Amino acid sequence: MVHLLIKDLQPGMISTQSIYDHNGKAILTRGTAMTREQIDQLADTDVTEISVVSSDPDISVLPPDDVLEEDTRADAIRKVYNTFHGLEETGDLDPATLTPTAESILTDALENRENLVQLTDIRMHDDYTFGHCVNVAVLSAILGSLCDLTGADLITLTMGGLLHDIGKLIVPQDILTKPEQLSSRELYLVQMHPEAGRIKLNTLSTPNAPMLATIAGQHHEHIDGRGYPDHLVGDQIHLFSRIVAIADVYDALTSVRSYKPAYRPHIAYKIMTKCSPGQFDEHLLNLFFDHVAIYPVGTVLKTTMGYAIVKKAEPGRTQTPIVCVFGDLNGSVLEHPFTIDLQKFPPDTVTSVLEEMELVPLIFRMRVDPSKFLKD
Repeated sequence: MVHLLIKDLQPGMISTQSIYDHNGKAILTRGTAMTREQIDQLADTDVTEISVVSSDPDISVLPPDDVLEEDTRADAIRKVYNTFHGLEETGDLDPATLTPTAESILTDALENRENLVQLTDIRMHDDYTFGHCVNVAVLSAILGSLCDLTGADLITLTMGGLLHDIGKLIVPQDILTKPEQLSSRELYLVQMHPEAGRIKLNTLSTPNAPMLATIAGQHHEHIDGRGYPDHLVGDQIHLFSRIVAIADVYDALTSVRSYKPAYRPHIAYKIMTKCSPGQFDEHLLNLFFDHVAIYPVGTVLKTTMGYAIVKKAEPGRTQTPIVCVFGDLNGSVLEHPFTIDLQKFPPDTVTSVLEEMELVPLIFRMRVDPSKFLKD
């Protein structure tokens, strides 16, 4: 798996990410070989880079299966967009229109729960909120099912993920997409969106409206009380809100924003588990990362035995995937690459994850793309 600038893409390369606009239209669908026309179309968007299976267009390895079916994701993005803009234009919100969408997301999440979350899709900067809400709903549904929630509770939780950011309609778009640091006034407006969402959702007449309002109002609260808007502590924050909070931050970290690049999953893992003590429910966070690929398939690692590529990652052992060691510590291709299970080796076997500034020169020096070793 290699992250390439759009200008470096070649026809035949297979994307590991989908790119959507706000209408749920896929500009590019993961797992398909790119055409010159698609590459030229990408060059006209605000997307600057994308992850591909291999820098060699002749290596046709497909990315691992996603948790969410492409048709479900596209339809969900479109429905969320219509719901948000309908509210913006008319002031009316009918969450019942999202119920079938939540049911479809939940069905996919439960049927594909053995598929680890690998990489997020890509959204245009101006359309970030809609795809983000869909991803938060998916991640929340997965985590909720792992907490043994069932039936109506899972539907409500998934709906809460879809609607958790409805309060952002009070925030001007130029503030949401501002690349520079926000002023104190702008930051105040952004931090008002949970309360705005809670107020709006509390006006609904549906039976689950109070819970949807609670999720919207509490998804930026922290376990240690340092969140906002009410500085709630521990169990004062509802379980559903604690679940959505984790999904919300993970997707935000691993997505491209106007003011930051997308962080790789292992960086998001470190930020959320090591650098944010007291922010999240620790039990839920550990359960979450047991089902998110910290090292997605195709990630190139430097290990104490040499360079390796991740071949398989499984739930419950996302820090210890199965890898193929293909190069020695000097960066030369091994005559006989070998596959190992990192679960059987010391925790410090992985020394680093290769970023693009290291991976591209390694590929050039070896004269072979590591994705070749995924085919065996």
